[in-house]
Order: sequence, then structure tokens, then C-alpha cells
Amino acid sequence: MNKIIKGDQVVVIAGKNKGKQGQVVRVLGEKVVVQGVNTVKRHQKPNPMRGVEGGIVAKDMPLAISNVAIFNPETKKADRVGIKLVESEGKVKRIRVFKSNGAEIGA
Repeated sequence: MNKIIKGDQVVVIAGKNKGKQGQVVRVLGEKVVVQGVNTVKRHQKPNPMRGVEGGIVAKDMPLAISNVAIFNPETKKADRVGIKLVESEGKVKRIRVFKSNGAEIGA
């Protein structure tokens, strides 16, 4: 089970974007793309077949997953993620919890 998944609210804890918050758009193995963080400008060729206009576009680039931490809304700080085993209906399920207060992470 991945500790950070698509849709999580995260805080950047290292690098030039330290302190910025955003929502995870994509998880690419050991990298994550966070909305509005690590934005670069790229020159793009027009592609009339796809309906894409040319010009300079802003694009969110991936960050290393080790440079982000999940945001805990109760403490208003970055937090670590733990895995807890919960038994329900005879099956054992793994759920993600915040390390600081043990609350379940609802994504």
C-alpha cells in the first residue's frame, strides 16, 4: 500500500518549493505530481489533430516522493503516514493513519 496516493493534500518539505501545499494529481513510482507546485514553462508546438495550440505553457513537473509529506488538517502541519490493520467482516484491511494522532486518513 502506498503511503501517498492520488488526491492527497501534501506539503513540500524539501527543495526550492519547500512549504508549498497542493493536491497530488499523479503518482509516478517514486515521484509525484502536485498541482500548482514545481511549475515550469515549456514551449509547445501546435498539434491541430489533437486540438492543441502552440505557445509557452505552464506545466507541473514531478517531485521526489521523499520531498513531500501528507498534510494533517487537525494539526495544520505535515505528518507521517502509518499503516494499521483493521478486521472487518472476517477480513483484515490495511488503512492509512496519521502518525501524530492515529486518526484515519480519508482520501
